[in-house]
Amino acid sequence: MTDIAAERPEAVPLLEPRDGVPAVINTARELDAAIAAVAAGTGPIGIDAERASGYRYGQRAYLVQLRREPAGTFLIDPIAFDTLAPLGAVIRDLEWVLHAASQDLPSLREVGLDTTRLFDTELAARLAGFERVGLATMVELLLGFQLAKEHSAADWSRRPLPEPWLKYAALDVEILIELRDALEAELIAQGKLEWAQEEFQAVLAAAPPAPRTDPWRRTSGMHKVRTRRQLAVVRALWEARDQLARVRDTAPGRVLPDSAIIAAATTAPETPEQLGRLAGWGGRSTRRLVTQLWPTISAAYALPEDELPRPAATGDGPPPPSRWPDRDPVAAARLARARAALTTLSETHRVPVENLLTPDLVRRLCWSPPGTDLETVSGYLRDGGARPWQIGLTASALAAALVAQE
Repeated sequence: MTDIAAERPEAVPLLEPRDGVPAVINTARELDAAIAAVAAGTGPIGIDAERASGYRYGQRAYLVQLRREPAGTFLIDPIAFDTLAPLGAVIRDLEWVLHAASQDLPSLREVGLDTTRLFDTELAARLAGFERVGLATMVELLLGFQLAKEHSAADWSRRPLPEPWLKYAALDVEILIELRDALEAELIAQGKLEWAQEEFQAVLAAAPPAPRTDPWRRTSGMHKVRTRRQLAVVRALWEARDQLARVRDTAPGRVLPDSAIIAAATTAPETPEQLGRLAGWGGRSTRRLVTQLWPTISAAYALPEDELPRPAATGDGPPPPSRWPDRDPVAAARLARARAALTTLSETHRVPVENLLTPDLVRRLCWSPPGTDLETVSGYLRDGGARPWQIGLTASALAAALVAQE
């Protein structure tokens, strides 16, 4: 692929929205006017959503940004409305342009916005072979603008939203349509536009992720936990913290840090006073939890052996690849050949390996192949969620990789 960055002059900082910073829409009258203006526009619509990850419980949208030509940019406060479904009815069949759509679609759907057509600029950039696909990077590479990202992790639940944050939010959708057009041209030049369209439809059709099994096992610092009794303490505190966070609408880590949970589990304090002296428990906001959560810890200590959690959650997939050489050397050899084949295809077509096929699907295929002929392998990939372009590109190489070498 052409080195686009080398051909462009120095990037120009994008500091002000071209139409100024729009006022936040938070009344029915203002929303009706915005809906009319968007409906009268032409072409696709750029969309973004700001959440309050790290501050609030869940992933709800606290600001929705829209831009469509020639109507301009709109900043909508979804908290001010029961639903944005009236807007959703108008824009549902438009092509939405988002960056990393899978991150924003759930929160947009939650407020009544959904679409039947999508152009994901991050996914398009991956398929086009760009190594770094963040929005700011792509805007600089393809459009020659520097886009600041200093407010991306802000507390967007704050009201009123500061003016610099609103400027940032408006700029985030300012150039999405232009970026979409540049990436589409790149995909066409590489013969990958149909691949991208299949991927976009797959994003829209994807079912919501299933609830995690034992989500408490993802507590940071779990490598320090050695016994089943300690696991029980982690589980009990994680679940109690999650309930508190949900009620308070606060990010769990702000209620009690993971480090405090791990300290309580691994140190085994014998009294509330000892618990209060552990790391993470003596802060102004966590001291009051010592008395509240001590019964939770005591109950975990008192569990009978048969109710203690196992060291690791069981899954339905193959074991970690690091164990394959001992468990099944033939399968390990299949996986090595499959990975090598996919790496070659990745380099040839300038597509990341993880976008050719999901690593989990490849592992499952290699651990227990349904057969080694092309038709069977293709069917297995299709049943596993692979798109037609992925199957056409990889099935033959994988079928060959499954055949044992003499």
